Amino acid sequence: MMRLRYRAAALAGTTLLALAGTVVPAQAALPTADRGPACFEPSSIGAGAAARGGQGFGDRDHRDITPAQQRAIEARTDKILANKGKPGTGGGGGGVAQAGNVPVYVHVMADANGAGDVSDSQISQQIAVLNKTYGGQESGTASNTGFTFTLAGIDRYYNTQWHQDKSSSTYRSQTRQGGADALNIWLVDFAYLGIATFPWDYNRNPGVDGIRVHFDSLPGGSIANYNLGETATHEAGHWLGLYHTFQGGCTSTNDEVGDTPAQGSATNGCPEGRDSCSLSGLDPIHNYMDYSYDSCYTEFTSGQTARMQQMFGAYRA
Repeated sequence: MMRLRYRAAALAGTTLLALAGTVVPAQAALPTADRGPACFEPSSIGAGAAARGGQGFGDRDHRDITPAQQRAIEARTDKILANKGKPGTGGGGGGVAQAGNVPVYVHVMADANGAGDVSDSQISQQIAVLNKTYGGQESGTASNTGFTFTLAGIDRYYNTQWHQDKSSSTYRSQTRQGGADALNIWLVDFAYLGIATFPWDYNRNPGVDGIRVHFDSLPGGSIANYNLGETATHEAGHWLGLYHTFQGGCTSTNDEVGDTPAQGSATNGCPEGRDSCSLSGLDPIHNYMDYSYDSCYTEFTSGQTARMQQMFGAYRA
């Protein structure tokens, strides 16, 4: 599941698309159901008052997954991996399937007056955050996922409708670049931190695959507690096949990862010692797939690493 977060990319020698001064025509807005999954919907992001996914917002940064759908996804993934001769998911405890470098295309969706036109420096910093977090560099207990991120391109559009995430299916299908293995990040201004698509949905609708992130959640942005660039880390986790750590609540299945304790609800802030389930283990509030503050995030687990590698091998390799 993806939270309302922002994605970044790193430059890999690809020609940058410069559309400065060009205003892309606006399109008609699409219904909310066509916009994809979202992570966080505070009444005012700038105020920083609402928890990431808390206070009734739920799993808004990705499409809803029912328990039956969750089981079907696991079965489908195991079948694909078996056909490829790779280990199955095994509830998050299987072997490594595939990891590697991910090309990142960043689409800056500014308005007609230039609002939201983030700098190249902020984008570079965002890519650095992705490589730090996926490299397990924020904690001694963090797992190195094996994924690296390289900026493959930046383009800029000056379209107020797109800046506000209107006609999102249209603008994504018209601007997305690369194949299934390419992370496309659209930087927009909306009532979320980030929204992501899942890897198992790529074949069904490849044109909208990627993550949308609030432009002010990038490093140096103005959203209090969510401006260190780790929204992109969270949303990319969904893009690589991870659920929230509180997926399914206090159940043994939970998020399909064996080494993330069951969690009854999303976290707000960084409450040390929080325990929302009677099952063993404290809530994983420092995990990138919870809804904690950016400053509280420090790790993916080895089980999450295995799952991301398996999902990448099944659907993106």
